[in-house]
This record gives sequence, C-alpha cells and structure tokens, in this order.
Amino acid sequence: MAKIIKRLKTGTTTVGLTCKDGIVLASDKRVTMGSFIASREVDKIYKIDDTLGMTVAGGVGDAQALVRILQAEVNLYKYRMDKPMNAKAAAMILANLLQNYKFFPFYVQLLIGGTSEQNEIYSLDAFGGSTREKMAATGSGSPIAYGLLESEFDEDSTVEDTIQLAARAVSIAMKRDSATGEGIEIVTLTKNGYKRYSKDEVQKILMK
Repeated sequence: MAKIIKRLKTGTTTVGLTCKDGIVLASDKRVTMGSFIASREVDKIYKIDDTLGMTVAGGVGDAQALVRILQAEVNLYKYRMDKPMNAKAAAMILANLLQNYKFFPFYVQLLIGGTSEQNEIYSLDAFGGSTREKMAATGSGSPIAYGLLESEFDEDSTVEDTIQLAARAVSIAMKRDSATGEGIEIVTLTKNGYKRYSKDEVQKILMK
C-alpha cells in the first residue's frame, strides 16, 4: 500500500483565504509523478456551485471523483431545499465520505470555500479530518506559502486586496518547490458569484 501511495503522489500548492466580502482561492497548474512532470495545464480549483469552490491536492483521479460526487450532492440539495449548500455542510459530506474510506483512502488534501451564509473555508485531509480555517494552504509547497501568509494575511481585508497575497504565496512556492509550477490559477467567490481569472489578469495582479 505504501508503494502504491508513493507512486501516485503528486505535488502542488493551493491556497484559500477568507475576506470580509468573500473568498480567494489560488493554486499552481503542474502535476507531477515523482520527478516527472505529468501535466502543465491541470485545473486544481473547481466550481461546485456559484457560492462554493474547492481546491485539490494529491491524486488527480481521486480528486476529480470527489469533485463529481460533491457537485451532484450540492445540486440535489439545491433542488430539494431551494437554496445553496453552505461550506460547512459540503465539508461534512466529504469528511464523512473520506472517513468511510480511510482504510483505502482517497489520496487528497482539500479546501472548500463558500459564501452562501458566511465567508468560510474548511480544510480536509485524506482520512476525513475537517477544520474551519481563516486561511489555509495545502500540498507540497504549502510550508513555503505559509511563511508569507502567516506574516501578511488579514481576515478583515477585501477580496481585491487579498488576491495579490494569494498569488504571491503560490508564486513563492513555485520558486522553491519543484512540484509546484506552470502558472497560477485564481478564483474568487463574492456576492457577484464565482469568478475565474484569466492568465492576463493573473499576470497583472502579480505585477502590482
């Protein structure tokens, strides 16, 4: 089992930050298998709903399967209850699923950000542990990203003010973590909904 997990291990850096008016999610786009770069253009931030986003780190297949499951659960909830699911409920669904599979785990680290009732982020590990965080990072580059986030993050800042910090955190990780690279992806969730920034927009953010 240990040999299988080692072979499937992928590196990355994802970041989730709460703001007074929304959520900022950021990640790199590289996927590795050991020292081999398996892909340079993988999305690691997924839209679950207009008010819910999720970052993934770990095994690509496991992460994509969990995204599909959560999207289905969220759509079903919305149909039945006529309102969007909040981040706490989404995190609980995934935590229960991961806990049930802890002996044959989904090899993932997840961040779920939501804005339906309040701006909140939950961090989940492969065995179903779930914690609410104001700011969080996952993946092989997360220790590097945390060095910047711990000193500069302010939960009372706006989304506009926080976007650059999220981008810088991933950018710094790219310089020191070989498994992180190939560009930066940024998503925000606000009262205006879910927004994914283009490559040109991300570049302008980094140049500020």
